[in-house]
Amino acid sequence: MSEALRLEHISKKYETFTLYDVNLVIPKGSIMGFIGENGAGKSTTMKAMLGLIHPDSGKVHVDGKEFAGTERDVKEHIGVVMDSSCFPEELNAEEIGNVMRRVYGTWDAEKYKNLLGEYKIERTKRIRDYSRGMKMKLSMVVALSHDSRLLVLDEATSGLDPIVRDFLLDTFLDFIQDEEHSIWLSSHILSDLEKVCDYITFIQDGKILFSENKDELMEKYRIVKGTKEQIRELEPSAVIGLSENAFGAQALVPSSQLPQGMVSDAAGIEDIMLFYGRERR
Repeated sequence: MSEALRLEHISKKYETFTLYDVNLVIPKGSIMGFIGENGAGKSTTMKAMLGLIHPDSGKVHVDGKEFAGTERDVKEHIGVVMDSSCFPEELNAEEIGNVMRRVYGTWDAEKYKNLLGEYKIERTKRIRDYSRGMKMKLSMVVALSHDSRLLVLDEATSGLDPIVRDFLLDTFLDFIQDEEHSIWLSSHILSDLEKVCDYITFIQDGKILFSENKDELMEKYRIVKGTKEQIRELEPSAVIGLSENAFGAQALVPSSQLPQGMVSDAAGIEDIMLFYGRERR
């Protein structure tokens, strides 16, 4: 299996937050969903990977090459979209294209022009007058116009209306039809990740809790429902997390340890994340 990205033992310590020994692999031709609550370390990990912050330890490999020392060449093939526009507000799309062709040796002006039309982006309108959705579309067009093989997308779909989000999700799926292409996507909209991702990585308090094939992950767990007494009688080692309310209780348990005679439901990505975040018994 060829690797688009490998993070090895990435750590970064701040006064109020620490990223602990992050290890992550994204195979080529796949989409990795990166989940976790606000402040869990998603953006810090992505910035460390991109060289926007310097980790205290660890290595980054992109397409089999160590990132340190080859950043200029490697970045030619990485498209980045953050959760807010990074373009000067006074420029328009045509002017952005003129800037980018000086930044990237692999810049494809014809492709950029065609994508502006496909994405219905007004070329002469100032970016300050764009909607959030239009700004994200422009960021995607730029990311796709310089021979990107890896897209790093930090909350690229958050705050967008459903039509724009679906448009971008279709763009992601089209992008990875080329088996040399891959995507690393963080998002709070977990239903989007269920639609398009091949793998899911969950980070909590600066630590990776799991990084697994999405379909296998969703088959791995079930949500058991019952009375509070029934849930409390479950084998403690089998309970990943639990919740109680006035009407009863439920717990996330491994499918292999599903108790006999109890009602259970399939667990989605959001369910797994929420139960992992709750205290275990």
